[in-house]
Amino acid sequence: MIACTLRVLQSAGVVAGCYGARHLVVDLAEVSFIDSTALGVLIGATKRLHSADGSFAVVCPSEKIGRVFEITGLDQVLAMHTSRDEALSAVPSG
Repeated sequence: MIACTLRVLQSAGVVAGCYGARHLVVDLAEVSFIDSTALGVLIGATKRLHSADGSFAVVCPSEKIGRVFEITGLDQVLAMHTSRDEALSAVPSG
């Protein structure tokens, strides 16, 4: 399940890049477990989008999953939001 999800996430970033998208929101609302490989994919996407003057946001309503981001310090690196609406309203226009 996780490998498939990671491939989908990686593919979404590639497809978004191919279509010129510079802003991406990843919703982790249905995620019950996250490992270091998934965190690495999120960091990689953030770096790619920021280097293209874009933005990358993570929706994470789960306290359990959010704690992983806190422990690793990634909550200070990634734009974290507790709802999809909050994340979408933070995406720059244009």
